[in-house]
Amino acid sequence: MVEQCLSRLPEALHGVDVTVPQDVLNAMPGPLSAAWRRRAAAAAERPLTVIRATDWLRYTRDGDRAVYESLYFPRRRRLVDLVCGSLTGEAHMDAILDTVWAICEESAWQLPAHNVYIRDTPSLKWPDTSRPVVDLFAAETGALLACTRAVLGEALDAEVAARMFREVESRVVTPYLTSHFWWMGNGGEPMCNWTPWCTQNVLLCAFTLPFSADVRRAVVRQAAVSLDCFLKDYGDDGCCSEGAQYYSHAALCLFGCLELLCEAAPGAFDSLWAEPKIRAMAAYIFHMHIDGPYYVNFADCSPFAGRRGAREYLFALRTGNEGMARFAASDWVAGGDEPDADSDVARINLWYQLLEAKAAPAMARATGGADAHAPDAYYPSVGVLTARRGAWFLAAKAGCNGDSHNHNDTGSVTLYRAGKPVLIDLGVETYSRKTFSPQRYEIWTMQSAWHNLPTFGGVMQSDGASFRARDVETRLTLDEACMNMELAGAWPEAAKLDSFVRAVRLTAAGLTIEDECRGAYADAFLSLMTCEKPEPSDGGYVLGVLAHLTISGACAAPEVDTVPVTDARLRLAWPETVYRIRIPFRNALTISVQ
Repeated sequence: MVEQCLSRLPEALHGVDVTVPQDVLNAMPGPLSAAWRRRAAAAAERPLTVIRATDWLRYTRDGDRAVYESLYFPRRRRLVDLVCGSLTGEAHMDAILDTVWAICEESAWQLPAHNVYIRDTPSLKWPDTSRPVVDLFAAETGALLACTRAVLGEALDAEVAARMFREVESRVVTPYLTSHFWWMGNGGEPMCNWTPWCTQNVLLCAFTLPFSADVRRAVVRQAAVSLDCFLKDYGDDGCCSEGAQYYSHAALCLFGCLELLCEAAPGAFDSLWAEPKIRAMAAYIFHMHIDGPYYVNFADCSPFAGRRGAREYLFALRTGNEGMARFAASDWVAGGDEPDADSDVARINLWYQLLEAKAAPAMARATGGADAHAPDAYYPSVGVLTARRGAWFLAAKAGCNGDSHNHNDTGSVTLYRAGKPVLIDLGVETYSRKTFSPQRYEIWTMQSAWHNLPTFGGVMQSDGASFRARDVETRLTLDEACMNMELAGAWPEAAKLDSFVRAVRLTAAGLTIEDECRGAYADAFLSLMTCEKPEPSDGGYVLGVLAHLTISGACAAPEVDTVPVTDARLRLAWPETVYRIRIPFRNALTISVQ
């Protein structure tokens, strides 16, 4: 798709202008301008983090990613905040120079967890300074220095600016053109969010720094190949199999790539915005939005996928989705007074901040008459259904257990009422070495027993694309949303399960789940996860003020597990305690939530 556009490349490729004109800066809404000044002042007061060799070694020694990353990312956020502050008239040049110098002095820009040359191999103990690895954050760092140099221009010391160019050239652009990293794509090999995320930032390096025309053309040609490798793994429905939280690094980074290509080569890539798959990929996040900060969160995702903003707004405009554009603008305005996001990768990309400055005046005007919610959606490529009836929102997942960032959750559901969680998907704990290792499914949050699914004879679902739902049927009418699926194939033979049919039905009155099973399993327990304490009531449980859960078909009294939530990443979304209702049954069970 993208590679086909190369035949239309013009003789001359333009540089990409990331600077923000002064009249646009003057028109920035007051809250955004104030936030930039506030962040810059705070950044100037914070000392630069010190990164030691033993901090790098923590990952290979004990699998701890957090120590190194807690020192690495604040340097980059500091530089972004200081540069943005400089655009509002706050002078912090010495602090900017110190931060640029520290980043240039780092032995490696890749993370210790990503220090590999071959996909899915153990990370190497030390970085090889003569052979840089271009991972997500080496590319991000290159783009940050490139955009900093472009924005500050002559205000930067000339020798420092020259060093920034050399470091980006040697650590990002040259390796990109002379080595093959797995995320660049190779025929049928599956790709993930790394491909557009890295590619976008390499493009920023190539087109905001003064590289030659030959280098730029070579970068564009490789980028086109890589993006097609990424696009091949998406269904025509545009569903992100990695989940809503990864939309920002997958489809939105694809947007970034196309935006940069369109500016660098006017007319060559513009037709891509009208492609049905691209349009569907843009709209995906609109359909995953539940209410307020909550999003559907299958896979390695938090229900807090972040506020929408300039990139979503611009992507919606490019793909002709006015409803999504109003949604993105409204969500951006609504989040204006919220505390700054504290995730590691928040606010380390200067280009995103510059796009926000340019789009802010239009977004501030675009909130009137916003569509409240996206319509129902079913994404057959991944098996995800989203529907809203009355105050209720349902997300149900068929699909398989072979998705990128997979949890063993085929057939699971999440349920919200009036924008508040009733039946939940916990998400993933703080990443560690174990998260992306053969021991991944030893982590409890990855296991089907901790999703809204049954366990048969103590056997949980298995991981892999062959463990999947079959005979999936959906029906969406004004009154109800239904999904029926055969789920026995999501469990291994040890479960002794011949058939497991789950029927899910949502109406304005609530949710009904009907499970019918056949097999020689010893026992069956349905798990239901909730962040509201289940209080016993006639035939079931009361879940706070949100819902009454009724059970029909249990063969003994259910049990309620109290589950402490201690992981820092999980605590961003959930209270200190969540609950698991374990319901024993034999062949048939009906759950009603009203």
